[in-house]
Amino acid sequence: MALVSVIIPTYNREETVSRAIDSVLAQTVDTVEVVVVDDGSTDDTEDVLESYDDERVRPIYHETNQGANVARNTGIEHARGKYVAFLDSDDEWRAEKLEAQLDVLEKRSSEWVAAYCDFTFELTSPVDRLRGLAASVLSRADDQAQMEGGEELIGEILADNVHTGAGSTLLVRTDVAREVGGFDETLDRFQDPEFVLRILDVGKLAYVDEPLVVREETGTPPADTIRQADEQYLSLYDDEVTRFEEDGYQIRSSHDLVLAKTYFTEGRLLRGSLHLFRAAPEPRHVPGVLWAAGSGVRRRPTPVLIAGIALVAVAVGSLIALRS
Repeated sequence: MALVSVIIPTYNREETVSRAIDSVLAQTVDTVEVVVVDDGSTDDTEDVLESYDDERVRPIYHETNQGANVARNTGIEHARGKYVAFLDSDDEWRAEKLEAQLDVLEKRSSEWVAAYCDFTFELTSPVDRLRGLAASVLSRADDQAQMEGGEELIGEILADNVHTGAGSTLLVRTDVAREVGGFDETLDRFQDPEFVLRILDVGKLAYVDEPLVVREETGTPPADTIRQADEQYLSLYDDEVTRFEEDGYQIRSSHDLVLAKTYFTEGRLLRGSLHLFRAAPEPRHVPGVLWAAGSGVRRRPTPVLIAGIALVAVAVGSLIALRS
């Protein structure tokens, strides 16, 4: 019986899925199975999966595309291991990833039910490096902490002060993943932190301070899409948001800050400014906000560029002064 069932949802990833699978098979932990859920691919993904002559690789096929959350839940249903771990089909793991997480959990009490780890981006080309910089600028927190614990992490995750990256970093007991109901299939975004929030209702989350996952930067969706998903996500935890904000957590404002930066990168200065005024910017946020504004207004004529950056700079400065 496998100790860890690794769930890889995939859709039209014939060029990258084998890299993800091979990184699991190369783990220093031998007792693993790879449950690859092909979510209705129309390319040659099935041929790639069937080419593996290894009993540890178990492909499961959806007839139609149903989304990554459904695919992950299918994997949870078919998992045979004590633990389940998740890996996106365009990411890969360092060889010691599972061993390091298992070592942390096996040394602790049973209340520690899951573990995550740090990650890094694969930035090999100038375009990739630019995307990585954009991802850093658009992160929901300028200095994300990595923490571990129980219910006290809920406020940190809602404010995105802690980024667990569950899609490729999380290891969790299989019974817990099933108890909390798996991934929310109604969410298009924020499904990873939302899943972790429900895990924290059951037990504690440990952290391995090593970049054991190599992620592929896939770009940022349109700002309107992020805003709609953001509203849906926070509405699910309205009571918790209110409770933790009363305890001093900057939750809605941190979400407004990233929305401001996302709109700025699209050159939508007015919309971005509306979110910026609802946020609570601090001096450390200024470089990211100005970089986002400058990136967006480069699409406009030079006079608009200068005026736009000046407007945002004045707005940020005024907000910081008012809150000082």
